[in-house]
Amino acid sequence: MRIAEADILILPGLGGSGEGHWQLRWAEKMSTAGIVEQADWDEPDPDDWTDTMVQAVELAERPVVLVAHSLACIALVQAAGRFPEGKVKGAFLVSPPDIEGSKDVSKEARAFGLVPRDPLPFPSLLVVSDNDPYCSLEAAADFAGAWGSDFHQAGSAGHINVHSGHGPWPEGLLMFTRLMQRL
Repeated sequence: MRIAEADILILPGLGGSGEGHWQLRWAEKMSTAGIVEQADWDEPDPDDWTDTMVQAVELAERPVVLVAHSLACIALVQAAGRFPEGKVKGAFLVSPPDIEGSKDVSKEARAFGLVPRDPLPFPSLLVVSDNDPYCSLEAAADFAGAWGSDFHQAGSAGHINVHSGHGPWPEGLLMFTRLMQRL
């Protein structure tokens, strides 16, 4: 699938994707991409976040590919069963937090409760770092197995955000392009 043939819905995590974040850069570069805006980035309501994602997918005019970072990965997995059947063609999941097992995850993220263990109904690629402060490599591999996601270890890349030195993140864009070619 070509990027121009899909609506690329970019799903930032807790706090949103601030200035310079790779998600914002991708939204600016891809003509069919857009940020899914949440009502509250800092004190998220899990039901509101998942409802907003479902509505964004429903309103998309073309097939959808989701690009989620951090807490948005968890919300996406929670919303996946509510997406219109067959509309989401794939998902690029980056740095999901282990909200059940990491002591460093915020109380705001913990409000999302248990992480679903059902396979996603569309192809996905989970990209993680081996030194993410919010998720161990073992927990991330477990998520990938449960969700049926392809798994890519990005090395020592922190939380794969601006704070860990990932503004443009060209390696991520290459991985995303490979996912699109598979769809």
